[in-house]
Amino acid sequence: MKTPKHSLRKIVSYLNNPDEDGGFWLPNIQRPFVWNEEQTCRLFDSILREYPISTLLVWKTRSNIRCRRFIDNFWPEQRNHLADFYVPQNDRKKCLVLDGQQRLQSLFIGLKGSYEGRELFLNILSGEVGAPDDIKYKFAFLKPAEANFPWIKFKDLVFGDANSFTATQVIVNLADRELTEDEKVKIGRHIAIIFKAFHSDDGISYQELDSTENPQLYTEDDVVEVFIRANSGGTRLGKSDLLFALLTSTWDDANDQMEDLLDRLNRHGFAFTRDFVLKTCLTLLGHGARYEVEKFRKPGVREEIEQKWDEIANAISDVLDFVRGKTFIRCDKALPTYLVLIPLIHLRYKFRNAWQRARDMDQYLLRSSLAGAFGGTPDQLIDDLVREINQAQDFDLKEAFGIIRSQNRSLELTEDRLWTTGYGSEAVHLLFNLWYRDFNYTPAYSNNLPQVDHIFPQSLLRQVKTRNPATGRMNMMKYREAERNQLANCMLLTMQENGAGGKSDLPPEEWFVGERAEADYLQMHLIPSDKSLWKLERFEDFIAERKKLIAEKFNWLLVGEAAERRPAVDSSRIQKALAYLIDSGILLDEAPLYLTYKGKTFTGKAKRSGIELPDGFVAAPSAAAVRCYEQAGTVRPSENGWQVWKSADGRTLNALFADAADTVEDVPSGQDHT
Repeated sequence: MKTPKHSLRKIVSYLNNPDEDGGFWLPNIQRPFVWNEEQTCRLFDSILREYPISTLLVWKTRSNIRCRRFIDNFWPEQRNHLADFYVPQNDRKKCLVLDGQQRLQSLFIGLKGSYEGRELFLNILSGEVGAPDDIKYKFAFLKPAEANFPWIKFKDLVFGDANSFTATQVIVNLADRELTEDEKVKIGRHIAIIFKAFHSDDGISYQELDSTENPQLYTEDDVVEVFIRANSGGTRLGKSDLLFALLTSTWDDANDQMEDLLDRLNRHGFAFTRDFVLKTCLTLLGHGARYEVEKFRKPGVREEIEQKWDEIANAISDVLDFVRGKTFIRCDKALPTYLVLIPLIHLRYKFRNAWQRARDMDQYLLRSSLAGAFGGTPDQLIDDLVREINQAQDFDLKEAFGIIRSQNRSLELTEDRLWTTGYGSEAVHLLFNLWYRDFNYTPAYSNNLPQVDHIFPQSLLRQVKTRNPATGRMNMMKYREAERNQLANCMLLTMQENGAGGKSDLPPEEWFVGERAEADYLQMHLIPSDKSLWKLERFEDFIAERKKLIAEKFNWLLVGEAAERRPAVDSSRIQKALAYLIDSGILLDEAPLYLTYKGKTFTGKAKRSGIELPDGFVAAPSAAAVRCYEQAGTVRPSENGWQVWKSADGRTLNALFADAADTVEDVPSGQDHT
């Protein structure tokens, strides 16, 4: 194995240049360029400070293998369109970079191209180490028309024709002021450092696997193994990159097919990844959910993925269509983990007829996601759920929940857990998707997404002090982060409401004015109507009252201790649930129920778990009523379902419940708990 050395300037001239020993290119097994601007600038800082930047690894070959060129003018969205950079396959000599892509691509962007339309500049008067980022030579990507002295376009220094003395004089003459002698000396010293770092022949070395004369010396399979071993020891590549390298080594169109699938999945505000797709492939083909390189080395696995790709892609797409159309999960932020989808994708892939008639899948997604049932490492849980689906050849919610609980994973949403679902939590957007159903969660421009905001601004709450027990002084912050970020202090605002000129740091008494003080707006956000609670000194009282409103809205989700704390209905203390009405014989299982709204009558069936609508949606009476209103074209955040749903004899559920309550005493209370 040879280890040539070249100057950095020379190496950069090899990239995409077939006239330089065949040129340096990127093989199909390489992932996209992932470094950001800061990492690229740090690389150039490291070079000028003479830090080692490691040896490259290249494969010199004449193999007719698919490869792509380095990107000169880089834009982040190009990461998902690598096919645009493929070069025609040929049997000419070329060098394929197996290790060092991020460094070489950064050098190419900085010295030959641009980052998002901006070119690399150096502050020629920098050179002092500054805390906290430990940067000595300050680099930045700037628009040339907006860059002024002391910022100098770096590519002109590295590839210019002038010697170091002339280059120094040119820069001194560019200054927009009279420079001190120390500054002139600093510029000259920096130019000398740049010339040494980028012109010296020992700038960078690379190990070369040469099979141009003997193709059997390093076969394509050998090179894939070398690539994986070279990259798996550090953090530069994720496991999905290594697995995908194995896949692309036998399937030329893998990149194109993966990009096309991810484009289709993510066009509506989701963020599916290659990692998720590969894990799903392993699960669907019977190899288990655990992510291991060895699985992709097994004979036939890669070929089976290629052969069944269309079926796998269709199953994933079909499940996403269900999620978007039949649940309240309408964007990436509302799905804490995508892994919860894999058992459903397996059902759709293996048992399509069962998928079409399956019920309660929305409840499975909602409960599992809100409770965090798929947190941590859920590989065994996924395998067990898939095994149950295979045995039953169907989806059974009761069995699925039993498996989840058998692994000591919670499905219960207590009030304590609910209140921690606040600002910054994984599940807050899912909860708000259920809460604010008429918001646009898939805008064309991602910055227009609805935004979680504090009702009482953090800046105001931080100013509230309490007595310090150690000193007796009023200098201790009263409301800590958890209290400021709790759910009862959060609401969802449109980008227009929370953008420039919007709510910002306005306290509630200044925000809830005009139209925002009207009943509909307050009801949508579940804001207590008592305006005296909107004052900063009443923060704790406001929180207590709003918690009651939130608990009432989501009482159909809450279980356990939360149910025991709910207010009593009339004088009874019976848990208000359809299950109780059915168990007591007041209401028959699957008895018809009716709701009349705007002259239209909606029907449902009484179930122990709630009211089942004709489309298979099952929920508490209140949520079922809201669903009917939506079908009628009306958006209402809440409704008292026990007042509007009636039995065949015309009695409301409340009336039926009152009949049952008359005969029972001292039973734990609750409202609308199904």
